[in-house]
Amino acid sequence: MAFSNPFSNMFGRSPIKPMQEHMTAVVEASSRLSGFFEAVIANDWSRAATIQKEISEIESQADDMKKQLRLHLPKSLFLPVPRTDLLELLGTQDRIANKAQDITGIMLGRKMSIPAQLQPQFTDFVQSAQKTAEQALAAINELDELLETGFSGREVSLVENMIEKLDQYERINDQQQVELRAGLFALEAELPPVDVMFLYQIIDWIGDLADRAQTVGSRLQLLLAR
Repeated sequence: MAFSNPFSNMFGRSPIKPMQEHMTAVVEASSRLSGFFEAVIANDWSRAATIQKEISEIESQADDMKKQLRLHLPKSLFLPVPRTDLLELLGTQDRIANKAQDITGIMLGRKMSIPAQLQPQFTDFVQSAQKTAEQALAAINELDELLETGFSGREVSLVENMIEKLDQYERINDQQQVELRAGLFALEAELPPVDVMFLYQIIDWIGDLADRAQTVGSRLQLLLAR
């Protein structure tokens, strides 16, 4: 999927729209994980490879967007947002797409299988992580409205409520991670040790994706507090 290039007239304009474009791209990358896991469960490695390539292409586009924004972000902005805070937020956003690429890369490279007993939990876990990422995107998409209102009024309450919901989603994902690790532990004796090791890693990385989405909300919350 191609994303529009919002950088041609960066100087003299707000960087918020490009920030939102970048977040849209990284969440688009993570959204492909559900289809990827469906392909893995179906042992359809051709489809898995296609989806992994799509994720890599979107991640590459998001990386280019990040680099362009860093290059064109003015040294001083007439905005109630410090430049360093925007750069930190940008880096946090970017790690969501990076993690989606890491997950699919190692699973495809090793042609990892998921034990049948754990497949429903894995599916729910991936969908939960994506729900967390989508909530982070929804919050970031309010950033321009926050700027227009000077980080005050009803818009602040709206975004604070969105961040609280984001935290709730991440806590649900955390609990799913605990339960999935317990399920894998119960099957350890039946599986090759190397497979078990990599499955634990994938579980941790999916949890990391949700954690990084929550961190986007935390960065936004810091902006509200300034």
